[in-house]
Amino acid sequence: MSALAELLIIWQKKHGRHHLPWQNNTNPYTVWLSEIMLQQTQVNTVIPYYQQFIQRFPTIDKLAQAPLDDVLALWSGLGYYARARNLHRAALLIMIEHQGIFPRSREAIQQLPGIGRSTAAAIAVFAFGQRDAILDGNVKRVLARYFGVVDYPGEAETLKKLWRLAEQSLPGGDDPAGIRAYTQGLMDLGTLLCTRRNPACECCPLQHTCVAYQEKRVALLPAPRPKKRLSEKQTVFMIYRAKQRLLLEKRPDQGIWGGLWCFPENAVDHDRLKAGSGAPGVELPQLMHTFTHFRLWIHPQLVEVEAEIGSAGKMTAWVAPEEALHLAIPTPVRKLIVQHFLNDLS
Repeated sequence: MSALAELLIIWQKKHGRHHLPWQNNTNPYTVWLSEIMLQQTQVNTVIPYYQQFIQRFPTIDKLAQAPLDDVLALWSGLGYYARARNLHRAALLIMIEHQGIFPRSREAIQQLPGIGRSTAAAIAVFAFGQRDAILDGNVKRVLARYFGVVDYPGEAETLKKLWRLAEQSLPGGDDPAGIRAYTQGLMDLGTLLCTRRNPACECCPLQHTCVAYQEKRVALLPAPRPKKRLSEKQTVFMIYRAKQRLLLEKRPDQGIWGGLWCFPENAVDHDRLKAGSGAPGVELPQLMHTFTHFRLWIHPQLVEVEAEIGSAGKMTAWVAPEEALHLAIPTPVRKLIVQHFLNDLS
């Protein structure tokens, strides 16, 4: 067994996390759901969403039978909505192509929508005790520091090196408890001690064999992503209100906020605003929303109308503000409704 694995297993059993809602069971559905929700999202944020989701969709077949709108509504606010769409698609595939039985091997799991190599390996480890390596963001940081990998982990060659190190560091044998403790230990160490900023090296079980710690390079590793200025985009949300009800449009499945309900967008009106000619209705304070690769500046325009009109060729709904909060809506729409429409503006 590698020194890394041996130290981590001992530490995890004593100091790791053991009481998260999805732990202490090997149900592949709950393991899968937790791993998807935890992608790019912190544990404390995930917990209430996970609990509500399991209560509403306790099994794969219940998830597969549910309308996508219901799934997206429960996901509303968690972000990265492609995860929810892929989760639903994968549930359907499991019911149709796997007769409702979750696949056991990492390779088979990886064929499901929205599941990459590391997530598939984590599911195989925790659900089935398979011996496989993971490499999420926290693990990349732990391994880069422990082995002194100096290059940015996002580079292709660096990523290959980290995968080799991850595989070489696995505990030997076929003990399911050992591989689970080791894998959880990697996750826990990256979350609790080997953090991006202010790591608690004095409490780390790996400090005596960690290259970064021994060479006083912890703050330098892993190498940061090369800086790239986020591009900025502009749009106008046209907020039509008729008798205290708001018009929402369902967005196409592809693109940002795919499949969610949103206020109609109008880039033309934004051009008019910039030109100083103004747009119809009341201009509400602008809102900025950050995506991974760009910032979106939203200019909301409230337009009072007499009748509940529709949008040609689009699925629309007129809803009361409090009802809208129960639909699958993106975070900026939720913020605007809470800030401006739970109390009458007029």
